[in-house]
Amino acid sequence: MIAEIDTIIEKFSGSQRDNLIPILECIQEEQGYISEEAIIKVSRFLKLPASKIYGVATFYDYFHFEPRAKFHIKICNGTACHVLGTGSVLEELENELKISNGQITRDGLFSLEVVSCIGACGSAPVLMINDKYFTNLLGNDMKQIIEDCKKKIKEA
Repeated sequence: MIAEIDTIIEKFSGSQRDNLIPILECIQEEQGYISEEAIIKVSRFLKLPASKIYGVATFYDYFHFEPRAKFHIKICNGTACHVLGTGSVLEELENELKISNGQITRDGLFSLEVVSCIGACGSAPVLMINDKYFTNLLGNDMKQIIEDCKKKIKEA
């Protein structure tokens, strides 16, 4: 993993602090998340305190610091989604997967994250699995959506 980080950083040799975000994006794309090791390596490379790197990375919701499952589920709990039924969708999802916000299923297939807004208020309640949106949800939609994800794994 450290060699991968070094390889990514080498692509930005001679770079300035302005490349912090692109470096972090490359690391997350390669490793699936931003590790503590990566923050330390980038800190040394850009000659910035690790706390600054972490501070910048935590500002953006896009970056995450733990590995995610094959299917990462983001469920919106913004005002429109909340009013139109995110609670029942989330409850059904938690029952189906046997996990709560921030957890990963034992088989590593699903991770769950409750977010404050996905930006699809007109289609509320809404969730995303990786990059795919599921809109106008009802609680009883969750079982079929999860089964479809598991089916994709078996077909691959």
